[in-house]
Amino acid sequence: MLERVLIANRGEIALRILRACKELGIETIAVHSTADRELKHVRLADQAVCIGPAPSTLSYLNIPAIISAAELTNADAIHPGYGFLSENADFADQVENSGFTFIGPRGETIRLMGDKVSAKQAMKKTGVPTVPGTEGAIPEDPDEVLRVARDIGYPVIVKAAAGGGGRGMRVVHNEEVLLSSIAVTQSEAQAAFGSPVVYIEKYLQRPRHVEVQIIADGQGNAVHLGDRDCSLQRRHQKVIEEAPAPGIDDKERNDIGEACVRACIEMGYRGAGTFEFLYEDGGFYFIEMNTRVQVEHCVTEMITGIDIVREQLLIASGEKLSFTQADIQLRGHSIECRLNAEDPRTFMPSPGRINTFHAPGGNGVRVDSHVYSGYTVPPHYDSMIGKLITHADTREAALAKMAQALDELVVEGIRTNAALHRELVVDPSFVVGGVSIHYLESKLEHER
Repeated sequence: MLERVLIANRGEIALRILRACKELGIETIAVHSTADRELKHVRLADQAVCIGPAPSTLSYLNIPAIISAAELTNADAIHPGYGFLSENADFADQVENSGFTFIGPRGETIRLMGDKVSAKQAMKKTGVPTVPGTEGAIPEDPDEVLRVARDIGYPVIVKAAAGGGGRGMRVVHNEEVLLSSIAVTQSEAQAAFGSPVVYIEKYLQRPRHVEVQIIADGQGNAVHLGDRDCSLQRRHQKVIEEAPAPGIDDKERNDIGEACVRACIEMGYRGAGTFEFLYEDGGFYFIEMNTRVQVEHCVTEMITGIDIVREQLLIASGEKLSFTQADIQLRGHSIECRLNAEDPRTFMPSPGRINTFHAPGGNGVRVDSHVYSGYTVPPHYDSMIGKLITHADTREAALAKMAQALDELVVEGIRTNAALHRELVVDPSFVVGGVSIHYLESKLEHER
């Protein structure tokens, strides 16, 4: 078993990792910026090290500082959480080369799945369904590019191979603007991601975002933990997630889950990971794999009873999976609302001091948050300050619990998006289930 884990992150995920470590008897080391001295996990960790000033480029993205902190504190392993360096293959390699355990996949796996072209090629080889499109980077011959797009059928979407977070994408509805759109996307991709490589896919017009959670031990064993629906999005950022995805039958769920498991075994995957799909008219189409723990892992934990972060730690300790696919049963339904420090109408960030914070409670209510009364939300990082999660026997009951939890929530001193969540959990289309990834933005544009 690992003895000392350095948590290379901040906020609610850092506190989540600390809790899992404590339950396993693992000592924790918190690294933090000068702006984060008062974070809850920094106060609770066995040891804390300041690694730089507030800007993340000088602290949470500072690889030498993080590895130096691990050396100074005699850490065994580094957990990257999500965001920051969690999917940085070079960081994973440097951690391992420095003699520490990286709690996540090997660098080569992160590198493979971090490039959308190579990821798509790898998935096709293992039988995971993909969106119709180019096999890799677009051809150099413009006439061949036009022919490929005609074969795929308009509309198409041009994507940066190294893109992410909704950046480096452009929808093209007709042939006349295809080549110019590609040129613009290539320039943007070079500037944003350091690579001009782009590819073309069929643009699905009303898909849902459905993802499959997997855990693999890197020793030939892997399982899936069902699916999640993350279709309520704004600017490609998830707002509400739920598990299991409504309206998908057990055979569809098991078939796609088994395909993901086969892919993990084929690539020797190690740790937790998520296969993300667009789902339309009964078909799953792979878009990317996140080689880390997800923000929305909580809803999967609620319906399976499996602590995903704990499993990450056990796998990093060299243990094999202690359960099989047959042991996993999906029970009930879970909803998660991401609570952000932002205006619920303009979405402008709202950093500042939280004068009062009161978390909701009750049976089937979970709050994952690092904030407390008197805490000051800094302006330097992502605006998420917590997650509200509910679980019940049915989706209807989980939504009712969420509505009540949102009514009980008190955050004073800053603005939050709780009012938006109160609207959404009673929105007629969302209550029915199965809205597309475009639904929320269309709703906001129409209403505001």
